[in-house]
Amino acid sequence: MSGAVLVALAAAIGNFLQGWDNATIAGSILYMKREFKLESEPTIEGLIVAMSLIGATVVTTCSGPLSDWLGRRPMLIISSLLYFLSSLVMLWSPTVYILLFARLLDGLGIGLAVTLVPLYISETAPTEIRGLLNTLPQFTGSAGMFFSYCMVFAMSLTNAPSWRLMLGVLSIPSLIYFALTIFFLPESPRWLVSKGRMLEAKKVLQRLRGREDVTGEMALLVEGLGVGRDTAIEEYIIGPANEFSNAEDPSAENEQIKLYGTAEGLSWIAKPVTGQSSIGLLSRKGSIIANPSGLVDPLVKLFGSVHEKLTETGSMRGSALFPHFGSMFSVGGNQLRNEDWDEESATREGDDYVSDAAADDSDDNLQSPLISRQATSVDRDMAAPAHGSMRQGSLVQGEAAGNTGIGGGWQLAWKWSEKDGVVKRIYLHEEGGPGSRRGSLISLPGGDAPNLTDGEIVQAAALVSQSALYNKELMRQQPVGPAMIHPSETAAKGPSWSDLFEPGVKHALIVGVGIQILQQFSGINGVLYYTPQILEQAGVGYLLSNLGLGSTSASFLISCVTTLLMLPCIAVAMRLMDISGRRTLLLTTIPVLIVALVILVVGSLVDFNSTVNAFISTLSVVVYFCCFVMGFGPIPNILCSEIFPTRVRGLCIAICALTFWICDIIVTYTLPVMLNSVGLGGVFGIYAIVCIIAWVFVFLKVPETKGMPLEVITEFFSVGAKQAEAVTGS
Repeated sequence: MSGAVLVALAAAIGNFLQGWDNATIAGSILYMKREFKLESEPTIEGLIVAMSLIGATVVTTCSGPLSDWLGRRPMLIISSLLYFLSSLVMLWSPTVYILLFARLLDGLGIGLAVTLVPLYISETAPTEIRGLLNTLPQFTGSAGMFFSYCMVFAMSLTNAPSWRLMLGVLSIPSLIYFALTIFFLPESPRWLVSKGRMLEAKKVLQRLRGREDVTGEMALLVEGLGVGRDTAIEEYIIGPANEFSNAEDPSAENEQIKLYGTAEGLSWIAKPVTGQSSIGLLSRKGSIIANPSGLVDPLVKLFGSVHEKLTETGSMRGSALFPHFGSMFSVGGNQLRNEDWDEESATREGDDYVSDAAADDSDDNLQSPLISRQATSVDRDMAAPAHGSMRQGSLVQGEAAGNTGIGGGWQLAWKWSEKDGVVKRIYLHEEGGPGSRRGSLISLPGGDAPNLTDGEIVQAAALVSQSALYNKELMRQQPVGPAMIHPSETAAKGPSWSDLFEPGVKHALIVGVGIQILQQFSGINGVLYYTPQILEQAGVGYLLSNLGLGSTSASFLISCVTTLLMLPCIAVAMRLMDISGRRTLLLTTIPVLIVALVILVVGSLVDFNSTVNAFISTLSVVVYFCCFVMGFGPIPNILCSEIFPTRVRGLCIAICALTFWICDIIVTYTLPVMLNSVGLGGVFGIYAIVCIIAWVFVFLKVPETKGMPLEVITEFFSVGAKQAEAVTGS
């Protein structure tokens, strides 16, 4: 996975530039005040700092739709150019008005980077390490702050520190970022699939994953274009095909799914559980939805029920029983014929899609399926579904059995539903540890578990909904070939505002917008921008008086040390993000933030002595920063990049980012006024109250998303929200 890691590192440089800018403005504002005589004008001072936030807010309003139209990569290129241009203008800045304009340009670059880098990383990262890679922006941002504070501290020791030079140095790393976005970063494979550019998406995935066979993930990306349509949770048991034969009831085989293994002649059957089950996700979901009176959101419990069943390794990185499903799908007597897959089809009439691939490697070539069937498991004598042949787009040329493992222990399968007349997609997840694999341990009251004394079976939960690969409505219009050969036909309409009112999307927006508001009003950016002044007001000069440093230089040095201490804390968070999970990290670190803020309040109100007060304030600020970057710093952006469906992800993230920047402006612009009115103790007291509210919100509303593919997360939001609405409305 080194390809995905390197791409995430390159993309995260955009946050390095943001961190650099944040720290530089925090240091240079002290010198700007003197040159422009702003000591008695806190409003102008706040506007200089907040101007970049205004620019970020402006660009965020259109960043989502633009990234859906142009792509993620072009927007990151524009961001790097804005960084470079703004740094040159700040280096010049003869008046405060030109400085304000430069800060506005800088904010445009920051807004694009902060909004789109987490989105880009989420769409390119493997499921198992998505949390780790999406914590990189927090790490690089803090690293940028550290190097910038070191630079500002060194300049503060000179006879005539130049704030223009401090701000202009940003042009150097911004040029490096521009080169990387042009020559190294690929386009997001999910965006490419949404535009029907399947071959490009396949090549990008092969580069990111470091392997040739990416058929399962390609299928997943296409399936992700159709989310939330009558999704249901079902329960399956999986075992060897010969153990599931049922001569007494041949019709029962219609609901079974054949899962072909990699060895010749090896196949497994996924059989739906009938009767009332006392095991698995289905029963837990039933009890959760049936009792919605609790304070905790039923969706939180639903997500938690999946993670309760993870194996001891922390996430399912692949099933030991069926690591590869080589067949697309097969159900009893209704199985797609292999000759249908192998038959070439003429280009569909009226299709004006033009592939950018070579003529001999075109998206219009239907010679082989998306997920190739293994030759040993072909049942050529099975009848095709009555509605006609269905052929897959040529995403895999000449490859053997496809791998439908989609990460986090989830497998992707399909079955023909005779009842509904559609193809159903099934996200299967193996439940339980090794001890639950024996048939003797499975007890299904009223169920029909087979007698497996020697064979192994696996308990699995499943999310079942209509497949996007075989869309019934589009197939009526274009009966030749699957409707999703060119997903651009679905994506061409683009997201609409009505999509935001779908139960799953609406619920995800409540979570995303809520956590962004609470993150900002916990005070991080206010403390961040004004750390030197806060430490100076706290009396940090007393701690370093023996070094012969002035209070300004001393506060810069403390800021250097603080940001340096943040880096190992973020490294720990990166390790825990995909093990302990996002929710657990939030619930663990927010109480520490509350304690640190309360101590800051006490230290500002109680006069011990100068040294003790300065020590308490400095230590509390350090603890606050270190715990914040472990949880409340990176996780809101990570969650917002994970919980929205592909078709509306750009629009929803723009809404969340707009909320972020509006709250950021309010906090940053009002902090100087608040410091002058209620003082340091009052400011941190307000922040402590917000952190308490944030902990309650996370406990009640924020689910755990670790180890789950993005498409599965959005399916859970859809089914959970719809079930909860059905119960509360009845």
